[in-house]
Amino acid sequence: MIAWANFTPVPAFVGGLLIGVAAAMLILLNGRIAGVSGILGRLLQGWGKESAWSLLFVLGLVLAPWFYSLAAPLPEAQIEAGNARLIIAGLLVGIGTRLASGCTSGHGVCGLSRLSLRSLAATITFMLAGIFTVSVIRHLLA
Repeated sequence: MIAWANFTPVPAFVGGLLIGVAAAMLILLNGRIAGVSGILGRLLQGWGKESAWSLLFVLGLVLAPWFYSLAAPLPEAQIEAGNARLIIAGLLVGIGTRLASGCTSGHGVCGLSRLSLRSLAATITFMLAGIFTVSVIRHLLA
């Protein structure tokens, strides 16, 4: 069931546009793909020649909600899963990201825009896995 009261196409469009512009700027100005898992992974491996811009990129992701809150109230987050389920989900996403050699931002945003067949296969897999998981949890296990 779709919660039409929460359907916000204009903010979603603006957010998508900003993500696209940021990804385009990163590749045009820095020659790098805006794959968040790869950028974060580089930071976790230790300080290197690409760490400065990687740190700024991650800080931008972390600080963006704060900047948004200066203009408008943040929407209230409603997480219906317990801590154990969230930890398991995070680990599964991390494993999937390693297996796919990238995440949704790297494959779905940047890879598809470069017409990468590997990214197309990865994005289709991400989407089908998400649809399957939600269907099982919401309809079979509910």
